[in-house]
Amino acid sequence: MSLVGGKSIFDLALRVCYYARVSTEKEEQLHSLDNQVAFFNDYIKSNKNWQFVDGYVDEGISGTSSRKRENFMKMVDDAQKGFFDLIVTKEVSRFSRDTIDSLLYTRKLLDYDVCVYFLSDNIVTASNDGELRLTIMSSMAQDEIRKISERTKFGFKRAVQNGSVLGTNNIWGYTKNNRKLVIDENEAPLIRNIFELYANNPKIGLKKLSDMLCDIGYLNHNRKAFSSEFFEKNYSKS
Repeated sequence: MSLVGGKSIFDLALRVCYYARVSTEKEEQLHSLDNQVAFFNDYIKSNKNWQFVDGYVDEGISGTSSRKRENFMKMVDDAQKGFFDLIVTKEVSRFSRDTIDSLLYTRKLLDYDVCVYFLSDNIVTASNDGELRLTIMSSMAQDEIRKISERTKFGFKRAVQNGSVLGTNNIWGYTKNNRKLVIDENEAPLIRNIFELYANNPKIGLKKLSDMLCDIGYLNHNRKAFSSEFFEKNYSKS
């Protein structure tokens, strides 16, 4: 990890930020993100030569495309403005799962005199072998997401062939029994009313539909009126 003059990044007076990301908005993943943030804050501040600058966090966003990550792009813009010298991140797969994407942005950051330290992979982009090791690790991460995608598609295909229903059990109008959909007779009248009132009547809007259902006693699982988002997600007049 030696840089110019035999010094490492830990020996240099650097302004340091961190980048953290989780790919879903599930509670356990967000808890993991909280742990990452706490760790990076402590880790950076514990080095006497470093000055803690800021942290950049993206929640519930896939790592396959950097341009979809708002705070990642803000971090790159701030790097160009000279706000910091070093970015600490957990691993290559948290930074990007695309080899070309990883190399593009690490090279761009180096052009801005900003180095990236991948903690778990022990890669420093400013070191002599940094780009080679980053290419290898990025390729491995990219191949892993390809394999996961193939396994997921295979699983769904097999489920369809077997007549199984995957996914959430919270399906209005149905329950799941041994991976089969079974009509929920308690909720079935609600579904029929939605189609009767809304799907076949172009003059009824989502807010009006919610009010009409509420008037005849249909509420969501929280005993509140159905939201427009619920109807937009589950029903369409197209």
